[in-house]
Amino acid sequence: MFYFTIEILGTISFAISGVLTAMNKRLDPFGIFIVAFVTALGGGTLRDLLLGVGPVTWLVDTTYMYVIMISVVFAVAFREKIKYLRKSLFLFDTLGIGLYTVVGVEKGVAAGLTPVMCVALGTITASFGGVIRDILCNEIPIIFRKEVYATACIAGGVFYFVLKAFPIEKDLVFALPILVVIVIRLLAVRFKLSLPTVYRSEKDPN
Repeated sequence: MFYFTIEILGTISFAISGVLTAMNKRLDPFGIFIVAFVTALGGGTLRDLLLGVGPVTWLVDTTYMYVIMISVVFAVAFREKIKYLRKSLFLFDTLGIGLYTVVGVEKGVAAGLTPVMCVALGTITASFGGVIRDILCNEIPIIFRKEVYATACIAGGVFYFVLKAFPIEKDLVFALPILVVIVIRLLAVRFKLSLPTVYRSEKDPN
């Protein structure tokens, strides 16, 4: 039940993140729903395809579709209150990657994958919905910029396996890595921490 709750909260967070991005781009209602849908389920769909799960989760459980619909209606209905909050998109996106990282890692564990592959799967689950969202909205995906994004997911995934090595309550093994992802992302933005860029200076003759 706790695991399912995490997945639903992640779906809500990413759906609202998609709505906010779509509204910033002034898309019509259908466009808003599509962006919210791919943001919420894009990473999970890719995860299921990589695991060979068929059909993918949202095709057999309509709960996710209803959750997205309700999230879209909520975000649009209260757009006047949330669109002026400059950090709304960042907040919901950060919650989403924290929640979905653990969901992806746990799916990998259930499939019998190695810890490294589980962490990779968690990062894909958390990141690729946002990648699709940004591409559809003509933005460079956050994961490809200097921001600490996928790195936070990796750290949360690694911490998950560190906790599993100790006799800790299962709910905490789920919850604490989520908190790690969120805290790392918040601290990175607060203190303007970023990964270095690799580029060639225009003045470099080589």
